[in-house]
Amino acid sequence: MSFKKGSLYIVATPIGNMGDMTERAQKTLMDVDVIAVEDTRRSGQLLRNFEISTPMIAVHEHNERQICDSLLDRIERGESIALISDAGTPLLSDPGYFLVNQARERDIGVVPIPGVSAVITALSVAGLPTDRFVFEGFLPAKTTARLQKLENLKDDGRTLIFYEAPHRIIEMLKDCQKVFGGQRKVVIARELTKTFETVHGDVLDTLIPWVEADENQKKGEFVVLVQGAETREDTGVDAESERILLILLKDLPVKQAAALTASITGLKKNALYQHALNLKNK
Repeated sequence: MSFKKGSLYIVATPIGNMGDMTERAQKTLMDVDVIAVEDTRRSGQLLRNFEISTPMIAVHEHNERQICDSLLDRIERGESIALISDAGTPLLSDPGYFLVNQARERDIGVVPIPGVSAVITALSVAGLPTDRFVFEGFLPAKTTARLQKLENLKDDGRTLIFYEAPHRIIEMLKDCQKVFGGQRKVVIARELTKTFETVHGDVLDTLIPWVEADENQKKGEFVVLVQGAETREDTGVDAESERILLILLKDLPVKQAAALTASITGLKKNALYQHALNLKNK
C-alpha cells in the first residue's frame, strides 16, 4: 500500500534490537508531517539512530484527550501523522487508544505499520499454548487488588500474559503462587531482543527461588506468561457452571440439579448430567 496523505499511521518500533525496525516503518516516519511520540527524549534517540528528522509532538496519557482534536484537525487538512510508543506496537499498555478511536469516529484513515510486539514475541518462544491467550497488561500495584485480579483469572484456560516492573516481579510471582498454586507453570521473558535477554520457564515453586537467587534476573522489562488452568473440554462444563452444579447437588437429585444448572447457564442438560455423575463418583 502506497503512502497516503491525510492519514494516521500506527507505527511499531523495536523493543530493543534496532535491527528489528522495518524498512516500511522507517520510510513512513520520514514521510509523515509529524510524529506523535510518548516521550520526546526516548523517541528522539530512535529517530537519530535512523537519521529521521521529522518533527515530534508529545502525546502521552496526561495530554492525549486534550491534544486529540487538534491532531485530527491537522489530518483533515491534509497532513499525515505517525503515532509511535516508547517501544513496540502502540496502544498495547501505551497511550493511543483515544486518538485512534476518535480518528475512526471522524472517518479518518488509520493505517497500521506492523512490527515488533513484546506480547507476541514472548508468546512465540515461551513453549506455552498459543491457540488461546489473553493479554492483561500490568497487574494492579497494590497487593489486595493484584490478588483479586489473579483470583478472577484463576480458572481461565487461556495462556495469561502480563507485563511487570522489575521492582514488583518477585511480589507478582509470589501472588501468582498463592492464587494459582506452586505447580502452575510460568515463563518469564526478560529484556527481549536485548543483550541480556532471558526466557526461562518452570513451575512457580521452582521459578521463584531461581529468580530470587540471581539479582540480574530481577532487572529489566518483563513479560510474564502463565499457563492456563486445566480446562474441562471433555464435557464442555466450565468452572463457574461446575460451581453452580456442586451447590445444587447438595440438596437436589442429579437429574434435577443438571436440569436447573442448564437453565441457569445455557449449557446442554445431558452434558451437565454426565458431569454431575462423574463428580458424584469421584
